[in-house]
Amino acid sequence: MEFIEDCHLTGLVIGAGTFFIIGLFHPLVIKGEYYFGVKCWWVFLLFSIAGIVLALTIRNVIFSSLCGVFAFSALWGIGELFCQRKRVEKGWFPKREEKPRTEKNRN
Repeated sequence: MEFIEDCHLTGLVIGAGTFFIIGLFHPLVIKGEYYFGVKCWWVFLLFSIAGIVLALTIRNVIFSSLCGVFAFSALWGIGELFCQRKRVEKGWFPKREEKPRTEKNRN
């Protein structure tokens, strides 16, 4: 950490971390909607609350900033889940097909 601060790289580290976190949430939203529909929105809310709590309690500027970015990316993900459902309905993304139920997997 001292090297990052001494070389004035804090902004670059936060920027790279932000880029990574946002890039992580794009497939999470798509896969979440594909496998669970919009029912998984509360998981994104829990991630967001956890990120906010961490951002408020961590003293380190870099980690606190990245927790804040994570928290608000999770909040963004909630809205994107519902937008993703509309994109699936328009045919822009594949819809998960329900497997037919057989006698074996009904029990």
